[in-house]
Amino acid sequence: MAEIRPFRAWRYNRELAPKIDSLTSPLFDVVSPRQREALYQTPYNSINISVPRGEQPAQHAKELLADWKEKGVIVQDDLPAIYVYYQYFSLAGSTKEYCRKGFVVMIKAYDWPEKVILRHENTIPHAVNDRIDLLKATEMHASPTHGLYSDDSFELERYMDESMRHPIYESEDYQGVRDVLSIIHDAKVIKRFVEKLERKQVILADGHHRYESSLIYRKEMMAKNPDHTGEESYNYHMMYLTNMESDDLRILSTHRLLQNLENFSEEAFMKAVEPYFIIKNINNPSDIHEIILGKKWAFGLLFKENTYKIRLKPEVFDQLNWNFPEVVKELDLTVLHYFVLEKALGIPGHKQRASRNIIFERNFSECLRSVLGGESQCAIITQDISMEEVKKVCFSGYTMPQKSTYFYPKVISGFIYGSIKPEEFVPKAHSLF
Repeated sequence: MAEIRPFRAWRYNRELAPKIDSLTSPLFDVVSPRQREALYQTPYNSINISVPRGEQPAQHAKELLADWKEKGVIVQDDLPAIYVYYQYFSLAGSTKEYCRKGFVVMIKAYDWPEKVILRHENTIPHAVNDRIDLLKATEMHASPTHGLYSDDSFELERYMDESMRHPIYESEDYQGVRDVLSIIHDAKVIKRFVEKLERKQVILADGHHRYESSLIYRKEMMAKNPDHTGEESYNYHMMYLTNMESDDLRILSTHRLLQNLENFSEEAFMKAVEPYFIIKNINNPSDIHEIILGKKWAFGLLFKENTYKIRLKPEVFDQLNWNFPEVVKELDLTVLHYFVLEKALGIPGHKQRASRNIIFERNFSECLRSVLGGESQCAIITQDISMEEVKKVCFSGYTMPQKSTYFYPKVISGFIYGSIKPEEFVPKAHSLF
């Protein structure tokens, strides 16, 4: 099953390490333009590598990375390691502190048909291309993707907890999350991690576009290498792995914003929705999330002047004729994408993935602001999805609609960098690996 290995990360030098708060950044697909501009003001912030600027951004990142290495801004660790990464966080409306426990390693970039790494959603094509260009140019991962493995014995957490007694970084990130990093060098302990994962499948929780870029890069390099063995550095990808059996794994909802649809009107949209849904007018838009909570196939529709709760009429469910198994058809988001986006709006399912008219937004307040400000024509408010639903869909061999999940919190960029340059990937001769 999944092959993982320790690696020698690149990290900020000792002088910069105490300033780690100012050097980390959000992932490329969640950082806002305003955040981005503020972070660029710090010359060594990781955003300059993960979301580079300029007419040729990938080339700019390559040159900047070479400069940072030459100046010693980032330094490569001498020994291969597993990097333990804990995230302490709270959720709105609760005083409980959660701790998502995980570790960062290099994992072989398995192609989807191998069914070792399982995707739960499809990628959006235009978002993958930028990531491929950046990976080709830099041969560096600035942030790990997020994978899930199952272990109800929680064996690896014992080793991780021990490592966390001596953290090397502690930071509060843009989400208000406390991020803590520690290192495992013990060869016997690392061997247990390797052995545990070699019997596991991994569900890709977050980072589908970055993982897809690794797959494409691997295939291109394999085609160029007649002596390909599978051990070359281009076969590997940096991933943060967490145990899906943990109670501290949290998945938040991702809402849909409709923008720039031609000839769109609220009246025509609601008329198109009416054959499929029970419709109820809601006085206060801020109440909509609580009103739909826990109700199957229920959504909120926010317009500038009106808010509606809509719930699928049970008798029309059998009209859903997409060629999916029942476990996928019954998902709230499948119902949404079929009956609202395809049937009511006329956006065919096969075109939704690349549509520029469908924008994904996690924050409810931002949805409301976007609609009231006229930036969006409508916001479709969705509910959280459970880990059990994710498991069922992944193990069925199918995928969910795009942006079905928001695993919270997001990992950050800049704690560690993972190189796949051949000369930087291989362990040193004295390292025991």
